[in-house]
Amino acid sequence: MKTFKWIGATLTGMLLSFPGLAQEAEGSWTAQMQQLDSSQMTLLLIIGVVLLLIVIIMGVMLYLLSFLMTVIRQDNPALAAQPSWWDNFKEKFVTGKMKPIEQEADIQLDHSYDGIVELDNFMPPWLAYVFYLSIGFAIIYFVNYSVLGIGKTQMEEYEEELAIAAMEEEARGESMLASIDENTVEFDATTTSIEAGAELYAGNCSACHAMDGGGGVGPNLTDEYWIHGGDIKDIFSVVKYGVVEKGMIPWQDQLSPEQMQQVSSYILTLKGTTPANPKEPQGEKYEPVIEEPLDALGEDELGAEPAE
Repeated sequence: MKTFKWIGATLTGMLLSFPGLAQEAEGSWTAQMQQLDSSQMTLLLIIGVVLLLIVIIMGVMLYLLSFLMTVIRQDNPALAAQPSWWDNFKEKFVTGKMKPIEQEADIQLDHSYDGIVELDNFMPPWLAYVFYLSIGFAIIYFVNYSVLGIGKTQMEEYEEELAIAAMEEEARGESMLASIDENTVEFDATTTSIEAGAELYAGNCSACHAMDGGGGVGPNLTDEYWIHGGDIKDIFSVVKYGVVEKGMIPWQDQLSPEQMQQVSSYILTLKGTTPANPKEPQGEKYEPVIEEPLDALGEDELGAEPAE
């Protein structure tokens, strides 16, 4: 039994030695199992139980057959003198033809270890078959990957996985950018974003707010006064939905969420600059909310009893 287990483990290891075979098999099996519903799982369970019962029944039948043959051989001296099918099987595939004890001196080596001698037996058939199988596997492997070039090498699979990961990362980035709204937008101070925002501002906003942000038809974007709030979320919201009653159109149908973030970030960089003809301040002075650290709050603000 241990021999057959070893053979099974060896064959499994050889099959899984193909580059990526184990990972692909595991990934495909996991994906398929995730797609099965309860009825399909129940059907698979029933099929598995039926197959298990078939294997058990076949094992019992083989045992009964072997037992019957043993009984018949005991009752028939002529059959008893002949080797059984199991003996023939073991001799051909498992142990090989062993020398009788009386003839072991013919294959005994000329050295001993503390009285323990060694016999020069042939390699067991099952081990020889595994060795031959490994040779055939190596030839097929070499021809497939090195001669014909059909299979992908480990480096090719690695590069393919890197390319797939890069595409997935790009897709995740595009998804995140597409999900930007007035609640999740953040100021992007990267050079690429600011330059893109400046180009968008020049093409879409400068006609009303001037190229330098000093204002015209629209308000001045360089001072500290804002009509609808001076936070990045406030500016993004105005760009996205517009102020129709004052002539500013909504840009959500013409600009992507990423572009609206870029132009909103650029508008914030205009704050504190000196335009050529600044328009008078409009709205209320915007002062960013600065959160005080927790240790700066009084104990009464934290809900604790004030010390006496």
